[in-house]
Amino acid sequence: MKRLILWLLAVCYWPLVYAQSDFDIANAAYADGRYEEAATIYQSLLDEQPDATLYYNLGNARFKQGELAQAILNYERALRLKPNYKDAQYNLAFAQSKITDNIADQDFFLSAWARAVRNSMNERTWFMLSISLFILALIGLLVFLLGREPWLRKTSFHIAWIALLFSFIAGLNGASLHKRDTLRNEAVITQGVVNAKSSPDRSGTDLFTVHEGTKVTIRETLGEWSNVSVGQNVGWIRTNCLERI
Repeated sequence: MKRLILWLLAVCYWPLVYAQSDFDIANAAYADGRYEEAATIYQSLLDEQPDATLYYNLGNARFKQGELAQAILNYERALRLKPNYKDAQYNLAFAQSKITDNIADQDFFLSAWARAVRNSMNERTWFMLSISLFILALIGLLVFLLGREPWLRKTSFHIAWIALLFSFIAGLNGASLHKRDTLRNEAVITQGVVNAKSSPDRSGTDLFTVHEGTKVTIRETLGEWSNVSVGQNVGWIRTNCLERI
């Protein structure tokens, strides 16, 4: 019986041991400067299970290989899974500083701030916060209805409406992230230089140019063309020139 239990434990935990050994091998390859080998192993592990650390390490390996777009893409993917990943944030900012485009994002500062707040936590955390605040609002309402002391009823009333308001905001942020991750409408340009056209065909007028590593938002897709926006610029580029985050 004891042998059977040990055998079952070995079967259950062997994939974890194997994955960890592959992770160590990839890290050793990266440390030795064998970046392509490290990247291949990191990618194979990611094909089995998405992980923020693996995306981050893969981004580092691609950056060392001079593949700026792939580095940015993987840092972005790491931050999708772990928004407060400081190392990924720093390396992403450094990689983006190497982009040759100077297209400014002219969003209203409140929009940029709201987006930064939304991206500060992942979808699950926002929804859990929303539920917790909603429960707090219900408790506050219950105390307001049943309480006898005026100060207690007044305090609980204010707690209830404030908690309800922030519960609604947290829910909106979670829903926004869910929509973003479901549609996957953010992408990174993977070609060296891409001319955005006025229409989804080669004969369209060149509107602006984007370079490798630039982050764009996909508005719609038509055949082999995608309508993208970057800053205040909107145009059509070939879908094979970008990769969704």
